[in-house]
Amino acid sequence: MTRRLDDVAVGEELPELRRVVTREDVKAYADASGDQNLLHQSDAFARGVGLDGVIAHGMFTMAHLAACVGAWAGNPAAISAMSAQFRATVSVGQEIVAGGRIRAVDPEARTASLELWVSSDRDGATEWPIKRSEATVRLS
Repeated sequence: MTRRLDDVAVGEELPELRRVVTREDVKAYADASGDQNLLHQSDAFARGVGLDGVIAHGMFTMAHLAACVGAWAGNPAAISAMSAQFRATVSVGQEIVAGGRIRAVDPEARTASLELWVSSDRDGATEWPIKRSEATVRLS
């Protein structure tokens, strides 16, 4: 169902979207995007540059965030703008959690401005692979 402007309010939280990143996810994203960097394919290479192993593409993580916004809006095409700050890597096997809240509503433009993030847990500490992300969503 497409979200209506009359049904949203500043401060409303978006439902979280969770996903455990798999090696198959990373491979599929590499094939679709054409980004075959060894950081996303070879544990040995990734360890050689100081990582724990293969990492997901930053844009894979942002795509997960866009899926969260699109599901909340009821239509991915409702997203008219989106930006993000990438802050941490995401490893294979790690769970990422996308979320956000409504920062502002513009009744004339029929848009909601969202503040967004992706969090994850690494060894008991919260990390923010994406922080200070924003989106503008057109609502019916």
